[in-house]
Amino acid sequence: QVQLVESGGGLVQAGGSLRLSCAASGRTFGNYFMGWFRLAPGKEREFVAQISRNDISTDYADSVKGRFTISRDNAENTVYLQMNSLKPEDTAVYYCAAGSSTYDYWGKGTLVTVSS
Repeated sequence: QVQLVESGGGLVQAGGSLRLSCAASGRTFGNYFMGWFRLAPGKEREFVAQISRNDISTDYADSVKGRFTISRDNAENTVYLQMNSLKPEDTAVYYCAAGSSTYDYWGKGTLVTVSS
C-alpha cells in the first residue's frame, strides 16, 4: 500500500511558476513509476507527466511539453512537478499517482489556479 500526499498548489498569475510535491509513504517508492494528472472543471481527467522507476525516462502531455518538468527523489520518497510559464488553462486539481503496471494509487490532489 502506498499513500500519496500532494502539496504546493495555489494561486499564481499567468506566466508564473509553481512546484508541486508528492510525498509517498512506504519503503518501496523506488519500485513504482510515478505520474501527475489533472482535472479541470467540466473536463475529463488528463495525463500530465510521468517518470520511470529509475528516473531515466519521462513523458509529457503535448500541452505541457517545454513548460513542465517531472522529477523524483527516491531517497526522499518524493516526486515533483515544476510548472513554468503557467497559463489559465492549466487551472485544475493536480493528482499524483503511483503504479507498477497501472496507476494503482492516487493522492487527493492539490488545486492550482492560474489567473489571467
